[in-house]
Amino acid sequence: MAVKHSPEKSVQPEPSGQPEPITVPTFLDSSSLAIPILKQLQADGELTPGAIAPPMSPELAEKIYGDMVYTRLLDERMVCAQRQGRLSFYLTCTGEEASIAGTIAAFNPEDMVMAQYREQLALRFRGFTTEQFMDQLFGNVKDLGKGRQMPVHYGSRELNFMTISSPLATQIPQAAGYDYGQKLAGNNACTLCYFGEGAASEGDFHAGLNMAAVLKCPVVFVARNNGYAISTPASEQFVGDGIASRGVGYGIKTLRVDGNDILAVYSAALAARKIAVQEQQPVLIETMSYRLGAHSTSDDPSAYRSREEEQQWRENDPIVRMKNWLLKKNWWDEEREVALQAEFRRDILAQVKVAEKRPKPPLGDLITDVYETPTPQLRGQLEDLESHIAKYPDRYPDNCLDKRPDEQQSQEGVK
Repeated sequence: MAVKHSPEKSVQPEPSGQPEPITVPTFLDSSSLAIPILKQLQADGELTPGAIAPPMSPELAEKIYGDMVYTRLLDERMVCAQRQGRLSFYLTCTGEEASIAGTIAAFNPEDMVMAQYREQLALRFRGFTTEQFMDQLFGNVKDLGKGRQMPVHYGSRELNFMTISSPLATQIPQAAGYDYGQKLAGNNACTLCYFGEGAASEGDFHAGLNMAAVLKCPVVFVARNNGYAISTPASEQFVGDGIASRGVGYGIKTLRVDGNDILAVYSAALAARKIAVQEQQPVLIETMSYRLGAHSTSDDPSAYRSREEEQQWRENDPIVRMKNWLLKKNWWDEEREVALQAEFRRDILAQVKVAEKRPKPPLGDLITDVYETPTPQLRGQLEDLESHIAKYPDRYPDNCLDKRPDEQQSQEGVK
């Protein structure tokens, strides 16, 4: 029989640190909570007065900077490839490199990453090769996803990087649930979950953060506030004070950081992971940055923002800022810069040429990897598709109807 609680014995916990009761209606608004922003590195490469730089070895600094430069060059080359008709679609990380590099560098390889679609730098940091990037972008036979995804929808089981999906914010409740499983298993690991401020308007954002807060999931949420949800500016998305204020509302430890400041982002991420793992609770970091590129190659930002606005943010480029810091510390020089960029460009261009010539995955791969044995319905659909392609062979790649090696062996065994 269910036990009812009497009105006198509320099961709702009393909030701690409550102020004194008021005697007249006094409403709170967004100005009631002032959220500061963490800044440690100025645009000229000097530390912000009073700032203490996080511990970062020359080797780690060079690794982070190199991956930022690589991602910028990768993005430039692949946008050109899309414009040439060699690629169907692309999304850049341009202008937000520090928000990604500074966070991923603070996490361990066993920590799961659940990204949105602008975090290719996180994969690069963990060891994803240029060949692997290109195989996915061109959806060829060596693509880890077997050509089933749009370009930029990367994933790597080996690198603990969950495959990206197009619908916004789905990764947020998934991160909370996956991380709750890690907690129950007693793993000394956490989950790093990226999303943009536009995704924070989805219901999954609220469900995911509330679930993480209530269940004390050791997940670190990184909200990349880049100013725009495609063409919608932040000022038309919400009236509240960004995304950080929502974290506080859900009872989550929250920090806002200058997303173009690599030292500030890295400091915040180090502290956030420590809280998540040692205290077994979620953390929210809001990185304030700017999307210097278009939303995607299907977008034209000149239709909704000015050149002057873009130029103002280009003067605050996160890569230039980190380079200035490295130069002042004598950890970098212009000769190495030229050599590094030349090496990356050669590698990227060479792998583009190789990947676009590789054949596409066999058509039969479309129905594998979901059920142990494809269902009759799936097999019937595949047969219909094969019949259609056989009828119009000039419209499809030459190897579309090739059998998979395991399928050929199976048929030979039947014979």
